[in-house]
Amino acid sequence: MVSLAGSQILSPTHGPCTTTTSSSSTRRPGHSMRTIRSALLHPDSPPEPASHPRPTAAADDEADSDMENLTDSVIDIRLSELAATAGPAHPAAVAKSSSANAAATDMLDLSRDFSDYSSFNSDISGELERLAAAASASATPSPPSPAVDLNDLESMDLSEAASPLSHIEPFIHACIRALSPDSPPDARRGAAARLRLLAKHRSDIRSLVGSSGAIPALVPLLRSTDPTTQENAVTALLNLSLEDRNRAAITAAGAIKPLVYALRTGTAPAKQNAACALLSLSGIEDNRATIGACGAVAPLVALLSAGSSRGKKDALTTLYRLCSARRNKERAVSAGAVVPLVHLIGERGTGTSEKAMVVLASLASIPEGRDAVVEAGGIPALVETIEDGPAREKEFAVVALLQLCSESSSNRALLVREGAIPPLVALSQSGSARAKHKAETLLGYLREQRQGGGCRAGLGAATSMAR
Repeated sequence: MVSLAGSQILSPTHGPCTTTTSSSSTRRPGHSMRTIRSALLHPDSPPEPASHPRPTAAADDEADSDMENLTDSVIDIRLSELAATAGPAHPAAVAKSSSANAAATDMLDLSRDFSDYSSFNSDISGELERLAAAASASATPSPPSPAVDLNDLESMDLSEAASPLSHIEPFIHACIRALSPDSPPDARRGAAARLRLLAKHRSDIRSLVGSSGAIPALVPLLRSTDPTTQENAVTALLNLSLEDRNRAAITAAGAIKPLVYALRTGTAPAKQNAACALLSLSGIEDNRATIGACGAVAPLVALLSAGSSRGKKDALTTLYRLCSARRNKERAVSAGAVVPLVHLIGERGTGTSEKAMVVLASLASIPEGRDAVVEAGGIPALVETIEDGPAREKEFAVVALLQLCSESSSNRALLVREGAIPPLVALSQSGSARAKHKAETLLGYLREQRQGGGCRAGLGAATSMAR
């Protein structure tokens, strides 16, 4: 997508591609009166140095278990072929300790609704309308076989009973011929739209389209200067990527860099669907580092700030998957992801708050991520969620706070000064079993801090302010 040369096969051993940096919002989230009062108690001591000690292996295992097992939950149950491959594809997860596995199971149960299917219910632009427009505006395409009229696809019943594969195959080959570089631009646009439609409905059609040679023919269109052609190619590849074997073929055809190009330059639907296609390709673990190295993180962060509600959800889901690689976490922090993520915590009722907290927790697993979350006001925003948010959001918030505070005494002291103890105590008594466990764990860290004298003054000041 970046250049014709960029359509070559890219492996994780290649050097990183040039990344772009997106600007991020600087507006701070609103604070409650409790937060404003707590700000008066900010200590004079400097913040913890950037060279934080790395978390212990046990803490890493528990945090990674909580977060990594959310990966499969972003894939809707209706995409069983994709979800079924996500588990076996990561045998390393089986090697977690029994206690970490128990915590992971808890978080997986908690996060079954993490995705509202927006990430894969992506073909929203109206294929039939586009096909009609393409048919009326197109020049004569490269001639298909005499028995095939591509315009018939507009009204065809594509159910398995009405259209067996033997009936569909001639249309697929006619579309591939129309994608030839020698075909007129309108013919290529129409053929991409028809393949987009065919690949949307049935697994067996997706397999047939992929094995018939359509994928290498679609990849060059990802760099098309015609927005509609680019959007059709992006969405056709997204639909094809829902088939497991096609993901490997799309990767081998060199589609990652062109998809990143579409993510930066396309229409709003093209950007959203490019994000979803990259999410699907990141189901191949080796692709995650490659996608990050090719510059996907910065435009995903830009989508967090400027995208539609659906675009934000798709960007959040894709960022979460990519940030299983440490280098991509560093890229996300450098690209300014933390500020929009903290802002999204306050957008309750939109479906983005929970996802934003999960991505924040992932970024907080590295020292620079923890520093950025604190600087952006993440701790007050998370404490306010525990005070006032819905039950599910409280559970995600306490997980993020655990990640921020488990290895940072300064963050624990800040948490106390933000007035977190009363809502955590309430959550440990009245929340769900998972919420109680997480809140009790976090309160245990705060007790250790108090017994060590690290935040005794903060506790006393918080108590006096409460009076």
